Amino acid sequence: MMLLWLVILTQTLLLIALILRLYFIQRKSQLQLEQLQQELLLLNEKQQEANLFGHEITELRTGIIGVGHRVISMESNLSEQQQLLQQLMDKQQSLELADPEAKIYSRAMKMVELGADIDEIIRECELPRAEAELLMNLHQTKSN
Repeated sequence: MMLLWLVILTQTLLLIALILRLYFIQRKSQLQLEQLQQELLLLNEKQQEANLFGHEITELRTGIIGVGHRVISMESNLSEQQQLLQQLMDKQQSLELADPEAKIYSRAMKMVELGADIDEIIRECELPRAEAELLMNLHQTKSN
């Protein structure tokens, strides 16, 4: 009979040890599950942030492309304007070369820029005093 009690007591102790072991395993598994759930929540938040950044990058790319198109358009317009300006300057120069009076005034302005006095301009360019004074005044206005 004592042997039977000893066997029952041993089995009961083994059963209690097994139950405790299973409890600790289950508790450890539950803690790991909670940790994995927290990591999953963090990963979901990071994924949402990544999606938001992706949308912002897409918006920035779209804006940059728009700005690029505008810059290209402005460069094209500037190039056209430079060509028109060059054509106008060429026409102006050809008109000045064709007009003898324009040559006289160009020469007189050049002399004013070089510091010639009014009497020298009248003598060299054969201009009336009033026109020579006007050229001097224009040059002084430009200089200021």
